[in-house]
Amino acid sequence: MRLLLAEDERTLSDALTAMLTHSNYSVDAVYNGQDALDYLEAGNYDCAVLDVMMPKMDGITVLKKIRAEGINIPVLLLTAKSEIDDRVEGLDSGADDYMTKPFAAKELLARIRAMTRRQPELTDTLLKAGNVTLSRSDYTLTGPDGNIRLANKEYQMLEMMMMNPNQAISTERFLEKIWGYESESEINVVWVNISGLRKKLASVGGSVTIKAARGIGYMLALSE
Repeated sequence: MRLLLAEDERTLSDALTAMLTHSNYSVDAVYNGQDALDYLEAGNYDCAVLDVMMPKMDGITVLKKIRAEGINIPVLLLTAKSEIDDRVEGLDSGADDYMTKPFAAKELLARIRAMTRRQPELTDTLLKAGNVTLSRSDYTLTGPDGNIRLANKEYQMLEMMMMNPNQAISTERFLEKIWGYESESEINVVWVNISGLRKKLASVGGSVTIKAARGIGYMLALSE
C-alpha cells in the first residue's frame, strides 16, 4: 500500500516515514503543500497524511483541490491546532480523519488502517489465489506445505498481483507504485523480488505461479 506523507517538519517526517515503512507501507514524503498536490494529482496513492500548516499551500487547500478534482483517496490531517472549529473545517473540507500534535505513533497507524479498510478493494484481511492465502495483517503467505512471512517489497508486489489475477503488471508500474517516483532503484530490483516470490510460492506448495509476459510484465496465474 502506497502513502503520501506531507509534513514540513523534517525530523517528524523522517520518523513517520521510518515507522510507516517498517509497517510495510511504501511512502513518498514531501515537505510543502504544492508538492503534495502535484504528487496526489499524479495518482497511484492509497492514502494521504497531510499536515495542515505547510509552506506554499496549506493542507486544507490541498485537500479541497483534490476533492474538487474527484480524487477520493482517504486523507488524514495532522495539525497542532486543536480547536473544534479547526477540526470541523478539516472534516467539512473532505478529510476522513484528523489528528492533533503530539500524537502516539500506534494511534496514527491504527487510524490509517481504519481509513484504508473502508475502501472496498481493501476490506478483505486475507487475499486468496489458488491454494494460497496472503494475510494483510501479518504479511504471511500460507499454502498446503506451510507458511512464510514475506519481506516488505515482496508482500506489496504479491498483494498487487493477487488483487489483479491474470493481469500483467509492468516493471515500471511496480517501481512507481512500490518504490516511488523518486526512487533510485533500478529495474533489476523487481526481478530480484519476483525471483524470491517464486521460490516462496513453491516452498509453501502453491498452485499459482508468477509468469512473465514478454515485453509487458508479470502476472499471477494458476498452474496448468
